[in-house]
Amino acid sequence: MRKALILVLSVGLLISCGFHRKKYDDPITKDTKQPDKVLFDKSIGDIEHGRFEVARITLNTLINTYDQSEFLAKAKLAVADSWYREGGAHGLAEAEAEYRDFQLFYPTMPEAAESQMRICDIHYKQMDKADRDNTQALRAEASCRDVITTYPNSRFVEEAQTKVREVQEAIAQGEFLVGDFYHHRGANPAAANRMGRLVDQYPLFSAADEALWEMADSYEKMGGKNHRFKREEVEAYSRIVRDYPLGNRVEDAKKKLTALEAPVPEADPAALARMKYDQEHPVKHGLFAKATDMVRRGPDVSKAARSGTPAMATIAPRAPISVPVQAVTTAPEVVATQVPENSTALDKNPDARQTLLAKPADGKEATETAPAETTVQAPPVTNHPFVPKKKEKKKKKATDTTPQAQPADPKATDTASSK
Repeated sequence: MRKALILVLSVGLLISCGFHRKKYDDPITKDTKQPDKVLFDKSIGDIEHGRFEVARITLNTLINTYDQSEFLAKAKLAVADSWYREGGAHGLAEAEAEYRDFQLFYPTMPEAAESQMRICDIHYKQMDKADRDNTQALRAEASCRDVITTYPNSRFVEEAQTKVREVQEAIAQGEFLVGDFYHHRGANPAAANRMGRLVDQYPLFSAADEALWEMADSYEKMGGKNHRFKREEVEAYSRIVRDYPLGNRVEDAKKKLTALEAPVPEADPAALARMKYDQEHPVKHGLFAKATDMVRRGPDVSKAARSGTPAMATIAPRAPISVPVQAVTTAPEVVATQVPENSTALDKNPDARQTLLAKPADGKEATETAPAETTVQAPPVTNHPFVPKKKEKKKKKATDTTPQAQPADPKATDTASSK
């Protein structure tokens, strides 16, 4: 242990002294004395020697002074590379922003795929262990997927697929820890739900057969002696035998299928070939990796699949089987209304608000008319479209039936005048 600690300290001292510096990946070999080329060469030399701030000042001078330079795109990419080499949380965040700007301004250049690959590396380097926050792992998965889908013909596709498999291995480890915790605590519905989604989302997970085994065991405990979830049990055991033929749970799964009187499926040839390749090409940790395992930030992805197509789509989480399914409610009935052709229909039909349905205390329904004060007619308004015509006629009849003063007798009038 003491020798390993001394080795770690020695390597750290060498790195701090500057032996980790490497040459720039994409230098411009064109030999010219143009001012913009001179500035670019000077900035590249500063980046290689760790003078990142000086290099960015020189590159910004080139970009702002020679806006028509043929080295403009290279200069903008070099600014992002300087932040990427500087490292740290702040430096990597600035590098991601600069790489995205480069993709925005130069989407058709070959370096655009390299920029997206750098973004994938940025989040890949910041991943935490499987039992911690997986925010950076999810971002790395999305960024590496973008390399494959957006730039399918670039030289970074194979590297991106490897990164996706490793990132998904780390995410699946965290999901398995949660499901295993539910399983040991007896939360069988939550354990079965978590393990089922885990295997559906990440079928290349190294412990997928163990996840299926705990999923089937959870269904068996929920079903009891009657095996209410026999179909789910059989499906889980069958997937172990068919999709993970070289796993540790194959023989146990075959015994369970025989006990359930279910057919034992044959192994999938593609899955068998993939697991054989992974067993023949294991990833072994060196002495330095073993010594720094306790202080390493990232997860252990040595058991990640070395072949196979990673999952390129995210499956929506499903509800546990213990959650009751809500009944589907029918849509409310739509009352069809007939629009009158003219406005006279509104005048002829009675007002529905004047007739109220009242329910007395004895439970018998009765129809009552509105109070008398509500039926008093207002004075007629001339030239108004909503004046009820029938009510006007009734009012006129009532006015005509009132007693009027009788005219005086003409004979009496004449005698009165003669007098």
